[in-house]
Amino acid sequence: MSAQVRPGWMEKPKPLTQAGKAVALVAVVLLVCVPFLVILSTSLASQREVVANGGWVLWPTDPTLQAYRDILDGGIVTHALGVSAGVTVVGTLLSLACTVTLAYALSRPGVFGARPALLLILFTFLFPPGMIPGFLLVKELGLLDSYGSLVLPVLVNVFNLVVLRGFFQGIPEELYEAARLDGAGDWRVLWTIVLPLSKAALAVVGLFYAVAYWNSWFYASLYLESDHWPLQQVLRTYVIAGTELTDTTTGEGAVSAPQTIQMAVLVIATVPILLVYPFLQKYFTKGVLTGAIKS
Repeated sequence: MSAQVRPGWMEKPKPLTQAGKAVALVAVVLLVCVPFLVILSTSLASQREVVANGGWVLWPTDPTLQAYRDILDGGIVTHALGVSAGVTVVGTLLSLACTVTLAYALSRPGVFGARPALLLILFTFLFPPGMIPGFLLVKELGLLDSYGSLVLPVLVNVFNLVVLRGFFQGIPEELYEAARLDGAGDWRVLWTIVLPLSKAALAVVGLFYAVAYWNSWFYASLYLESDHWPLQQVLRTYVIAGTELTDTTTGEGAVSAPQTIQMAVLVIATVPILLVYPFLQKYFTKGVLTGAIKS
């Protein structure tokens, strides 16, 4: 009896193919890690070493935290870090609360006006408002130069709403019916049944919101004065745009090289998300794919 022929994609890769994949993987890792290593090393290097190496250091021989002391010793960077942290925490909590309640209402059958409301929400996703209408709306609401302008215009993200709605629809209907027989209302069903079963989706959506709020700079450039900027707008202005860092940006009496301070700001703006992501990575496949497929 002849052996069954397996499809080509099921065959074991040849040694040459495996070696090529390993080389490609190592190249990609180096392309990602080496620039970050240069940024981190430059932020830890002394002023003398930065000057001697032309502004960039691959591995500091005498590492120091002076640049971090300079930027965290008062000034715009310290204030911007607090603004970004506050906006991220408050914005994420408010966005999750609004998205969860709206997604739950749209996921239940028989809710009056649910389908027209869903179509209206999806319409805003396909045809988003422009910058000028958004600015005029924020101005008329009196939100200019207030932190509410960074949260309220983007309080609910349509993609996150669709993911949660699909996840809630995937919960077995028998659980809803059993809760109704026990006399539970909508809020109790949401709090005691739906949310505990949706931890994966909530973790993913919460991370999406947190990353969006933490990395937001565009709305800050439109609605806020410079003394109210979040960290990402400071990063864009003083690092990417190349504006000179002064003692009003750093602490009093900064002694580090400009390149060192710039790289330290970049590290501070990047590390928080890098620290949070590994703890939520296991929820990504289950949370996003399940909600997206079922919606």
